[in-house]
Amino acid sequence: MDVRRADDRFVTRTDRLVSRHSFSFGQHYEPTNTGFGLLVANNDETVAPGAGFDTHQHRDMEVVTWVLRGSLAHEDSTGRRGRIRPGLAQRMSAGSGIVHSERNAADDTCAPQPVRFVQMWVLPDTPSVEPGYEQSEVDLAGLSQGWVTVASGMGRDAGGTAVCIHQRDAALHAVRLSAGEQADLPSASYVHLFVAVGGVDLDGAGHLDEGDAVRVTGGGGQRLTATGSAELLAWEMHAGRVA
Repeated sequence: MDVRRADDRFVTRTDRLVSRHSFSFGQHYEPTNTGFGLLVANNDETVAPGAGFDTHQHRDMEVVTWVLRGSLAHEDSTGRRGRIRPGLAQRMSAGSGIVHSERNAADDTCAPQPVRFVQMWVLPDTPSVEPGYEQSEVDLAGLSQGWVTVASGMGRDAGGTAVCIHQRDAALHAVRLSAGEQADLPSASYVHLFVAVGGVDLDGAGHLDEGDAVRVTGGGGQRLTATGSAELLAWEMHAGRVA
């Protein structure tokens, strides 16, 4: 069990956005921290109204986005446009190559606010697939009753997941807990827990604050207890990165 603290993350900062990276990303490079299991990016983004990421390209990556507050506008070269908010899961398959942009969508409201979202990149099991996009509602009420599958490529989640990814060995789950409520980590070869909001106590790791992450190898199942209102994201991965 490897605990990674929020303050130890790489940070990209401009006057309009702050990106906090759990793994090596862009100009931030550490050879011993380029991913975990199949997960190669876990970016905690806060973007001011009217700001965002201008058109840029990706390929051979499954990109899953989960909004914590505010609204995010997406546009890509497949012709898809979307606006995601809390309760909407988004998946973009970069495949053979896709160009897209993401911006805070609050600039056309009467009370604009920053958008905060977590964007996660997972390696696909089939490279260079046709680029694609999907977004779907997640049962927010269900998040308060246990882990809800947000994105998955695992066959057992078929029909019960928000969005599908091209990776048969990975699934992303989310849960919301009130103070004192508990949940158990998924069990898998690799489990990545990210505390998106609030704080929890995790058996074997102690207290985790917002932005902290835990990487569990060859196990899982540890008990989580919320110390206040908390929102957690956990990747269940049954294979690791092939060099």
